Amino acid sequence: MAGETQSTTEGIEVPPAEHGVGFPPFDATTFASQLLWLAITFGVFYWIMKNVAMPRIAGILEDRKDRIAGDLSEANRLKDETDAAIAAYEQALAEARNKAHSIAHDTRAKLKADHEARREKAEAELNEKLQAAETQIAGIKTEALSQIGEIAGDTTSALVEQLIGKAPTKTDLTKALKSALN
Repeated sequence: MAGETQSTTEGIEVPPAEHGVGFPPFDATTFASQLLWLAITFGVFYWIMKNVAMPRIAGILEDRKDRIAGDLSEANRLKDETDAAIAAYEQALAEARNKAHSIAHDTRAKLKADHEARREKAEAELNEKLQAAETQIAGIKTEALSQIGEIAGDTTSALVEQLIGKAPTKTDLTKALKSALN
């Protein structure tokens, strides 16, 4: 082997008889065994799908369906609670408004009654002052009227004295005043 070199690129040749006739699945002599193995494999896969995979998938779908139904019922419950809370809020707001109106009405009525009481008190005080003033005026008028005869006598006496030059007597003056007042 000295001097001889072998090439690594040489291929091994296999005679055509060892290759067979062609692609094995297309070999008509093996169709029966292929169909048998197809039926066995299909049956095993069908059984696995029916007894293992489908129940798991059905369980997952059922769990999702139950979870969705639970979530929807929880959402409806929360919506109902929210609606109830809104209704309670609206009712409380209406009650607060009514209470505020009632308080305002009561306050107005109280202030009006207080104002009316003050007005009546002021009127009563004014009436008392008016009565006192009228009494005082009546007293002054009576006093003035009681002195009018004396004042008229003095004035008449002074006038007559200036006109005639002589003062009238008291009896003449009294007669003249009585005749003039009647």
